[in-house]
Amino acid sequence: MPIGRFQTIGEQLFGLFVIAIPIACVVRTVIFEDVFREPREWCQYKSKICDDVLRRKFFYLFTCEYCFSHYVALFFVLFTGYKLLLDDWRGYVIAFFSLVLVANFYLNLYGRLRLEIQKGRVEIKSIEKDVQMKDPDAKQPSRDAA
Repeated sequence: MPIGRFQTIGEQLFGLFVIAIPIACVVRTVIFEDVFREPREWCQYKSKICDDVLRRKFFYLFTCEYCFSHYVALFFVLFTGYKLLLDDWRGYVIAFFSLVLVANFYLNLYGRLRLEIQKGRVEIKSIEKDVQMKDPDAKQPSRDAA
């Protein structure tokens, strides 16, 4: 009996790791990128000033990558009809929490990768600065030449 569009356990696991990619992408874009900075700052502000606890928590959910990943995963489960392991409502629940886990794994992996790239850039600039200080007559590589 097929489960959603994915019939075998292998297809289900493949779907889990593939569907988690756009979830992580949407979460990363909304929570960290400048394109959504103003709405995010407004939600941060509202999460601090609202009198009602439920309203504060509602706005906070749009500022926390882990919390927001639940909303996005729920959307993708409903959008794709993706189920995991079971062919009833429990398959949706398992899929939902599994997608949240894998998407957050991707987000953490991406964050570490960006940190390593940034660290490498800082080290390169430091080395270039040391070389320039030791040999001030050394010609600087042109940034215009490509």
